[in-house]
Amino acid sequence: MSVLPPVRKDRIIGQLPKCFSKGAALNTEDEFHSKVKTACQQQRTGTVGRFKISKVIVVGDLAVGKTCLINRFCKDVFDKNYKATIGVDFEMERFEVLGVPFSLQLWDTAGQERFKCIASTYYRGAQAVIIVFDLTDVASLEHTRQWLEDAMKENDPTSVLLFLIGTKKDLSSPAQYALIEQDAIKLADQMKAEYWAVSSLSGENVREFFFRVASLTFEANVLAELEKSGSRRIGEVVQINSNSNNLYATSKKKQTNCCQ
Repeated sequence: MSVLPPVRKDRIIGQLPKCFSKGAALNTEDEFHSKVKTACQQQRTGTVGRFKISKVIVVGDLAVGKTCLINRFCKDVFDKNYKATIGVDFEMERFEVLGVPFSLQLWDTAGQERFKCIASTYYRGAQAVIIVFDLTDVASLEHTRQWLEDAMKENDPTSVLLFLIGTKKDLSSPAQYALIEQDAIKLADQMKAEYWAVSSLSGENVREFFFRVASLTFEANVLAELEKSGSRRIGEVVQINSNSNNLYATSKKKQTNCCQ
């Protein structure tokens, strides 16, 4: 049996990261759900190498900075030489959330129309969708509705967490940013998505954003497992003993698809 090395110290999450804007957030709580904390504290195994995995797809127009965003977080690099993604690329990022090993599969999809049919075959089974737009390009924000619609064709809207993220914050003037942010927050609210603005060049908000994605996805997975059964293994890591039912149904029903 292969054993993975311990999770990097800078990928350990012990507290729920804060949202970027309370005006467009999936969760405005300061802490993880109490049921999630209890489950992890009481039945933590510390097993390395067998952990919960969630699939995250990253979609958006050509050249909005999807690959740069992923590379900044996963590799801490920024490549100024643009290379279009052909089909899909894939990164795996490991975390430890509340003492439980957890991993995100980050699927970097092509924004070019000619590769769309190829990329869309990888949309299915996502636990989270990151819809990326360029803060200096209003059209790319408008196009996020279509990207959301395409992603939801392959997924259940009630079981997917949505994130609307603006890139290239370093290139946007304060006045320009203020205007597009207003529109982005309104759109995120309509999509039932959480809004973030980042700069892959400087790294501003990139780490915080992905920690937020990992935390909310982990929390959603644990709550969903708790809802299914009061005594069940979560991702083959956490043994759950609880009689609670219907813990996550209400919040999940709020996830809707605006593009119908």
